[in-house]
Amino acid sequence: MSELNRDYRAAVDAIRQYSQAAPRIGLVLGSGLGVLAEELTDAVAIPYEAIPGWPRSTVHGHSGRLVIGQLEGRTVVCQQGRAHYYEGYSAEEVSYPIRVMQFLGVETVILTNAAGGVNVDYNAGDIMLINDHINFVGMAGAHALRGPNDDSLGPRFVGLGNAYDRDLRAVARKVAASQGIPMHEGVYTCLSGPTFESPAEVRMMRIIGTDAVGMSTVHEVVVARHMGVRVLAFSAITNKSIDSIDSETDANHEEVLEVGTLIVPKLKAIIRGVVAAL
Repeated sequence: MSELNRDYRAAVDAIRQYSQAAPRIGLVLGSGLGVLAEELTDAVAIPYEAIPGWPRSTVHGHSGRLVIGQLEGRTVVCQQGRAHYYEGYSAEEVSYPIRVMQFLGVETVILTNAAGGVNVDYNAGDIMLINDHINFVGMAGAHALRGPNDDSLGPRFVGLGNAYDRDLRAVARKVAASQGIPMHEGVYTCLSGPTFESPAEVRMMRIIGTDAVGMSTVHEVVVARHMGVRVLAFSAITNKSIDSIDSETDANHEEVLEVGTLIVPKLKAIIRGVVAAL
């Protein structure tokens, strides 16, 4: 057994001290979106500090608990808040929870994030179903799979042509339509943060095909696919990205959290519908 495998199994053993449930679905809830975890029934909440190796979030709006319980009749494990690369963690450390979830038995992970709308047709309060990504952080060398590969976890080289599972996306579209919830579908770009993107960066990203931009998610998606876990992901559009240096406004985290709470009911409805369909 590799040293990393021992780390993941130690984390699983710690979690098993709180719950013997066998979740097949994992949820990762981003800024302001963690309230869905409060709706799990028969729930057990585990503080991150009780799990060996688990990165702790220092950002307001991320509670820092792992919650295991029932949602729509399914056993799920819910990451209520996440750590970010800009907090000083490596891409590997940020994605550590996904490895642990897979060792718990998770086969499908649903991720959410708060993001800026780069597409000019997107407005604050919208939801975007992610169908692809641009990994600027990974392209610059801070990649979650950098370093020696453990073949027991996954292959050295991972294809990402269907990173965001097409069948799961079809289910999400069907659920959103059945509930009358408008939903965009597009490309998410990951930056390192913690600064919000400059107007010139927004214009550049728009040119290369970005629809929404944020500071998370992609490292976790890459690791999930490395381990064969299916992925579905959503961006809550909490602000329009500023593309002009003459703008009278500027992006801020308080706005992200405030608008995120307004999006929660719509996103909860979609996630509940998808979980029920699984």
